[in-house]
Amino acid sequence: MWPAFIAVTLVDGLLLHLLPPVRTGVALIPGILLATFGNLILIGAVAPWLARRTWVRRPAAEPGAPPRAQLEVLSDRVGTGLLLAGVLGIVAAGLAARPTVVSETEDTERNAEAFRAFVLHTGDEELIRNLETANTARLAEDYFRTCIARDDRRRYFCAFVDTSRDPARVQPDQSAEPNSAYKQH
Repeated sequence: MWPAFIAVTLVDGLLLHLLPPVRTGVALIPGILLATFGNLILIGAVAPWLARRTWVRRPAAEPGAPPRAQLEVLSDRVGTGLLLAGVLGIVAAGLAARPTVVSETEDTERNAEAFRAFVLHTGDEELIRNLETANTARLAEDYFRTCIARDDRRRYFCAFVDTSRDPARVQPDQSAEPNSAYKQH
């Protein structure tokens, strides 16, 4: 179990850094520290408890082996299983926290990424909070208008995004009307 603990803790720390379960991200060293404490709880508290509960209910695996040795082996196996389950949990949490971008083409995906980066860079809490309300209208090839609803849902923040450039250019629109009303002009 202990070699697995070291390897899995390093993998967990790296996963927390590369696939963070929180938007702010997790630096590598704090990720390894979090993984260390989490894994110590798994193998120091949860694994022995589960092993004792399982050991009481199962017949002796090897009748000649001392009961204490059987419990120790079972505890190691349960601990290793919990460490591996922890890796799966970190991957699942990291994937669940990733922003969802629904896109029909590479251009619309580049538009979404550029607009999201622009909004996050502004630091405007209202826009960041309502980022999931973003909708996009294609105005021309490689040219989009993307809007986010404000808190009152009657006003919008909109921007024009030119994806023909590298990096894509985002220019705020002075109009606060949604794409549904803008298209009618």
